[in-house]
Amino acid sequence: MADQSKIKEAVKYITQSHHAIAFTGAGISVESGIPPFRGEKGLWNKYDPKYLDISYFYSNPVESWKVIKEIFYDFFESSKPNPAHMGLAELENKGYLKSVITQNIDNLHTEAGNKVVHEFHGNSKKLICLNDSLKYEVSKEVLEKVPPHCPSCGEILKPDFIFFGEPIPEEAHKNSFQQAEYCDVVVVIGSTGEVVPAATVPKYAKQLGAYIIEINPKKSYFTDSITDLYIQGGASEVISEIIKEINNKND
Repeated sequence: MADQSKIKEAVKYITQSHHAIAFTGAGISVESGIPPFRGEKGLWNKYDPKYLDISYFYSNPVESWKVIKEIFYDFFESSKPNPAHMGLAELENKGYLKSVITQNIDNLHTEAGNKVVHEFHGNSKKLICLNDSLKYEVSKEVLEKVPPHCPSCGEILKPDFIFFGEPIPEEAHKNSFQQAEYCDVVVVIGSTGEVVPAATVPKYAKQLGAYIIEINPKKSYFTDSITDLYIQGGASEVISEIIKEINNKND
């Protein structure tokens, strides 16, 4: 069980904030069966990252797509939001959380019910045409052929998340840093702080005076640099305890 005094402290800052946001990384989705890319059990220990390099994708779309389909559409298709995702949606619904900025591409925040989600790295549940930029929802029909092709023009479709060598989507970048400017509390969950430029979002918020609450099973790059309150534990456990404490206060 997480440190209850820290849970109470987190609840105090979240409920008294005027603009609290969440910043989430791969750790929040691990309990949904989605492994992180980095670390001991990370995907890059099993797969060569070159398959998600944009230049490799352009020159070897068939080979790239074989690996992409296996990772993102065969393994993870059945993943569902876990209590941490559901808890953040509840915090937004209660009016305490204004937005979620996520490094994840799994769409689980939206599926859990969060309405304001800024996907810093894009979304694996959508495909984009390399020719006319039309977007399509992922479906079994679209993925019957590898690589899938645009129904409109016949060009190859690419997952609508960023590959190595691609820039951060302009709108997500702008919205994320805008939220960092507005906020007074950032709840960092399941992020190691290693991936840039995403990791600069909570750092920027800290520079502007935001209070940083970090929820992670072990210390991250954020912990000793920007974190004000570190709660050690899994995302689902800690978020559930925060929700429980808020509900108890409101009874």
